[in-house]
Amino acid sequence: MQKSKYLVANNRDAQWGLTVSTVGFEDIGAGDSYPTKGHADGYYFDIEKGRELNEYQLLYQPEGEGLFQSAHIPETPIKAGDIFLLFPHEWHTYHPTGKGWKSYWIGFKGNNMDDRIKANFLSPEKPIYHVGYSSDIIHLYEEAYKTALEEAAYSQQTLAGIVNHIIGLMYSLNRNIILNKNRDRVDMINQARVRIRESLEDNLTIQQIAEEMGVSYSNLRKLFKEITGISPALYQQDLKLQRAKELLSTTNLSIKEIAYCLNFESPDYFSSKFKIKTGLKPSEYRFKMK
Repeated sequence: MQKSKYLVANNRDAQWGLTVSTVGFEDIGAGDSYPTKGHADGYYFDIEKGRELNEYQLLYQPEGEGLFQSAHIPETPIKAGDIFLLFPHEWHTYHPTGKGWKSYWIGFKGNNMDDRIKANFLSPEKPIYHVGYSSDIIHLYEEAYKTALEEAAYSQQTLAGIVNHIIGLMYSLNRNIILNKNRDRVDMINQARVRIRESLEDNLTIQQIAEEMGVSYSNLRKLFKEITGISPALYQQDLKLQRAKELLSTTNLSIKEIAYCLNFESPDYFSSKFKIKTGLKPSEYRFKMK
């Protein structure tokens, strides 16, 4: 069983940053033919030959299993609870195996998604994300299908919001599953974050914090950036600049005193980093906050 809806977007819709072209779901039993019939031109494909699309598609399999292959990855199992992402103009093929699968999909394109790829949040080298069974994600796909059927005015903007919500949930659920498998490492980085925050006005380096925790600086830096997205040194600097804002707006300490209180190399160095972060010199920020 398969149900799908195909949509048309105009140039004004595209300026929103993301448009949806198709949404649907299918329930494939053991021995059922695949791909299912009833797809629009350009979407139906032969499993052996595969296909290329001119859009992204996000497919969620809450039940069942299958196989996926693309130009970037060899044939790879799809398990229950997996979402896989198809990229524009990239060859791919996929199909259910064993007892079949239940699958939801939504197709879309736009600058919103292109920017995420450029920022390396998502990549064709890693198109499969395990999120487990998520009633929230299923509900979003069902809402997308309902919205597509209604085709109300400005439904493209509603659908764009749903797609962004699905992507956000997918990314968050997948990352948290990975982190929970590495709880000891996460706890260590959380401990390092607390130690950094506690020592903003102490002359404590990241190297010394690593030594306190019994790990090398290089390992701490690598793991810290993997889990938080930034290096420990940059995290420490950002916290110091936040603290500097507080001191500038709530005390009469001079800029020189604040710079040395927070262990910046010099007042000039402090002022330079502060302006890069805030767009204002410390003196300008203090005047603005009065």
